[in-house]
Parts: sequence; structure tokens; C-alpha cells
Amino acid sequence: MEFLIASAIGILTAAGIYLVLRLRSFPVILGVSLLTYAVNIFLFTSGRITIGASPILQKDVTTYSDPLPQALVLTAIVISFGMTAVVVMIALGSYLGSNDDHVDDPKVEPSETEDAT
Repeated sequence: MEFLIASAIGILTAAGIYLVLRLRSFPVILGVSLLTYAVNIFLFTSGRITIGASPILQKDVTTYSDPLPQALVLTAIVISFGMTAVVVMIALGSYLGSNDDHVDDPKVEPSETEDAT
């Protein structure tokens, strides 16, 4: 089980880094989302992987799961959803303003008319 989750975290991280290094805004947004999913799974698994365990200590309970990583992941999901919405709106505004969705600014080369003068 741990190997499967560690592999999923690694695949999400690798795909996220690959997409972040692209030069278009939509793959960058998807890459950042994949990286946040990988971090959320990592935080969730840091509270020990237990199936059917109670998150709250009670009498006669020997195994329990730590509720702190679960609360951190829930908070991170809400924050990443809000930040993704903000980044999508910024990218959409940039695309509508320049009719191009490149992440970096293209180098401006002098035109041929300026060279003739």
C-alpha cells in the first residue's frame, strides 16, 4: 500500500514538474494543480495509513489515525481551489489581452523598417 501511494506521489510530481516547464499557460496551471495534489497526498499519508481507524481517541481504541494531517489537507484543498481560480482568471485575462497564451514574453526583434533608417 505504501509503495502504491509513494509511486502515485512520484508520478504526480513528475507530471506536474513537466507541465510547469511548458511555455503555455494552461499546462502550467494543470502542472501546479498536479503538484498540489501530490503535496496533499503526501500530507495525508504523513498521518499514517490506517484503514477503519478512528480519528478521535476513545475508550478501548488501540489504533487511531492522526486528525491533524486530515485537517491540513482539507485546508490545502480549499486554498488550492481558490488559487487555481485566481490563476485561471489571470491567464484568461492575459490571453484575451494579447491573443497569446505564452508564459514568457517573446523577444522583440527590430522590424525591417527600423533597420532601413
